[in-house]
Amino acid sequence: MAGIRKLELEEALVLRSGWRHACHALLYAPDPPMLFGRIPLRYAVLMQMRFDGRLGFPGGFVSVQDGGLEAGLNRELTEELGEAAADFRVERADYRSSHAGPGARIVAHFYAKRLTLEQLVAVEMGAPRAKDHGLEVLGLVRVPLYTLRDGVGGLPAFLENSFIGTAKEQLLEALQDLELVEPGSLTAWKVSLPR
Repeated sequence: MAGIRKLELEEALVLRSGWRHACHALLYAPDPPMLFGRIPLRYAVLMQMRFDGRLGFPGGFVSVQDGGLEAGLNRELTEELGEAAADFRVERADYRSSHAGPGARIVAHFYAKRLTLEQLVAVEMGAPRAKDHGLEVLGLVRVPLYTLRDGVGGLPAFLENSFIGTAKEQLLEALQDLELVEPGSLTAWKVSLPR
């Protein structure tokens, strides 16, 4: 995205006065079943429909001083996803990247947390009872990690949705780096990878 720059975590953490920090997490789990008995799902990856109609990842604004980024992120996950989010912790080892945008003085930190499929399903089941459900979060959605025979259905069609901030780029980078899709499939699908 224009004007957004990637930062090292140490560089991002010194941005305090006048800067706001937001943390978001991609939650994923191995998902062995086959769609229609022939299309491997490989992984379940969660995103959420936000109050503004855009897709994004669960999380929100945090205070660097109040226990650090991960403590704030885990609090946000419980508010947005419900009590099942308290059964796991996003840690510094799950950190992926930080980005700062022009103008608004916001630095966004991104994490990816691998869960068991049972934990992920518990999050999906409990999310409608979360504090922010129906307010900040309108619902959860799984990302289709395949392409149908028409070459459009699945991930290519999903990527046509409207995403908040760098969420689309973060998704694509995580899919590739964490090998959640077959190696080389994003380029084969003519999906633009983040630069």
